[in-house]
Amino acid sequence: MAQRLATQSSEQRATLLAGQHITYTLKRSSKRRSIGLRIDDRGLTVSMPLRASELWLDSVLHEKAAWVVEKLQGWQARLPLAKMTWQDGESLDYLGELLTLRVERGSFVAAAQQRAAALYVFVKPSATETHIERAVTLWYRAVALQLFTNRCAHYAALMAVVPLRIEFSTAKTLWGCCTASATLRFNLQLIKLPLHLIDYVVVHELAHLHQMNHSAAFWAEVKLACPDYLKHRAELKAIALA
Repeated sequence: MAQRLATQSSEQRATLLAGQHITYTLKRSSKRRSIGLRIDDRGLTVSMPLRASELWLDSVLHEKAAWVVEKLQGWQARLPLAKMTWQDGESLDYLGELLTLRVERGSFVAAAQQRAAALYVFVKPSATETHIERAVTLWYRAVALQLFTNRCAHYAALMAVVPLRIEFSTAKTLWGCCTASATLRFNLQLIKLPLHLIDYVVVHELAHLHQMNHSAAFWAEVKLACPDYLKHRAELKAIALA
C-alpha cells in the first residue's frame, strides 16, 4: 500500500480558464509521461506525471482553456434537466439571466409582467400548472417578438437587407432559419439566451438574404456585422435546445 501511495495521487482543484471558474480532479501518476485532459459527465480530469511541475500544468491548462470551457458547457447542456414545476419561486431563464416566477392568485387575471428580476403571473385561484405555463409562454412570445423585430431592424439596416416577415420556429434542432421568400424564423428558446447570442443568430439569418448558403462569402457577410461570430458560434453550439 505504501508503494502505491508513493506512485500516484488525486486531489480536487479550481482554476480560472477563459474567464470561467473551473473545478477539476488532478491525478498524478509515475506511469505518465505527458499531461492529459479528459472531460465527461463528472467534469474535467487532468492526469499528469508524478513529478511534473506546476508551471507545465498551468501552461497546458491555459493552452487548452477554450476547448475545456466549450466541452464542459456541452456536457452540462446534455445532463438531464429537472422537470419544471411552474410554481411560485421557480427560476426562469431570460436573456442569459434568471427571473423568479411569482404566481399571484385572485379574481383579477392579467397578462404576465416583469418587475425587476421577477416575472409576475396573475391567475385564478383554481389555476393549474398548465395555466401558469401557458401564461409564461405567452409572455415569452410577446417579449421575444418585440426583441427579435428590433434586433432584425437594427442589423438589417447595417447589412442592407430587407426581411419580409419574422416568425417563430418550432424546429427542434435549429435556432433560426431564413426562407427563400425572405421570412426569418427564430426559435422561441432564443429569448432565454444572452443578447450577444441572439444578435449572432439574427445576423446569421440576415446574411442568408445575401448568400443562401454557408460559403466563404456568406461568412464574410456575417463577420462584417458580427466580428466575434466564431466565438459566439462556438458558444451557441455548446447549448442544447430544450
